[in-house]
Amino acid sequence: MTNSRKHTIIYTIFAVVIIAIIILLSWHFTNINRPTLQGIIECKRYVASSKIAGRIDSLFVEEGDWVERGERLYCISTPELHSKLKQVEALQAEANALNEQVDKGARKQQIEAAYSMVQRAEAGTTLAEATFQRIERLYERGVVARQEYDEAKANLEAMRSNLLAAKAEYSLAQSGATREQRQMAAAKLDEAKAAVEEVNTYIDDADVRAPISGRVSDIISAVGELVGTGYPVVTILDLGDCWATFNIRESEMMNIAIGAELDCYIPALRQKAKFRIFYIASEADFATWSATRSRGGFDIRTFEIKARCLEHDIELLPGMSVIINDI
Repeated sequence: MTNSRKHTIIYTIFAVVIIAIIILLSWHFTNINRPTLQGIIECKRYVASSKIAGRIDSLFVEEGDWVERGERLYCISTPELHSKLKQVEALQAEANALNEQVDKGARKQQIEAAYSMVQRAEAGTTLAEATFQRIERLYERGVVARQEYDEAKANLEAMRSNLLAAKAEYSLAQSGATREQRQMAAAKLDEAKAAVEEVNTYIDDADVRAPISGRVSDIISAVGELVGTGYPVVTILDLGDCWATFNIRESEMMNIAIGAELDCYIPALRQKAKFRIFYIASEADFATWSATRSRGGFDIRTFEIKARCLEHDIELLPGMSVIINDI
């Protein structure tokens, strides 16, 4: 082989090596400059609280526990509510007794007593009429004075009034309560029942249960502490409903749309996964970036997007990072 040919082969190999190095360097710097977007896994959070204030009597869960929907979380001591329940139950018993009395009407003894008063009034009226007639004849003859005549007449009118009153009492005893009285008694009973149901509802709410199946992330208060109405005591994470949240610059939004799929990498799991966008914020937030030129630079705004993982066998946890190497 001649020297010239050897030199040609060496130059060729050298040129190939140089070209390969240039290609590798170009690929390396291209990847370095490729925008990398980092997001975070989030999930729904539910806060367990009570409608009543009181002292925490018992805690049945700890942080990190898995709870099922309806499982007891904690209990509030409510001695005041139990005292209130006794009061409203007594009012209900009173209203119920009054309602029964109105429904039954007057007792048999009351009706008989009213009838006796009617008979007595009738007898008195008959006697007063006979007396008045006799006094009237004597008065016309001039035997008795005018005063005695007036007294007999007044007594007759009084007896007749007594008879009318006795008949009215007897009629009322027979007919019982009026429609208005029955409605009033029934309304009082309904009011008492509603008060008992309200207190029982508050007592039931003292036993706080999990609103959903999930993992307990935070327990804010301890046994013996006083908590107010609606105070958040236990936080539960719904790990069955996780998503990734990203903030994307408006200059990179051209390939972003609802339903678009993203190739992502999850460092905590060392695993790749596909995510599908299901939410794009309707309004952007400001995020100021340094302009590359002194002229023509502008403040870039970002849009929040959310995407769910399409790989159902991946166990995502809130706080995990999600990386997108190319949009």
